[in-house]
Amino acid sequence: MKTVEGFILRSLAKEYIITAENITNVNFNKMISLNESAAYLWSSVQGKEFDAQTLADLLVERYEVDPETALKDSEVIAQKWIEAGIAAE
Repeated sequence: MKTVEGFILRSLAKEYIITAENITNVNFNKMISLNESAAYLWSSVQGKEFDAQTLADLLVERYEVDPETALKDSEVIAQKWIEAGIAAE
């Protein structure tokens, strides 16, 4: 999968949001908010091919989390990104 071009990660105080820039005909009626770890994942894979295992590996490298938990969490976030239209398979 890959992040969809035109979406930018922005820091807003202590939170992170994904915003659309220069995208036409996008139904973007809600703001996508990310926590610190999701923002780290997004910035690490933006513009690159990745899968849930890639995200899990990044989580294991940066945080004290076991590989199984990291993979489960990564599968959930990847699916949420797809549903939100900010990543595509």
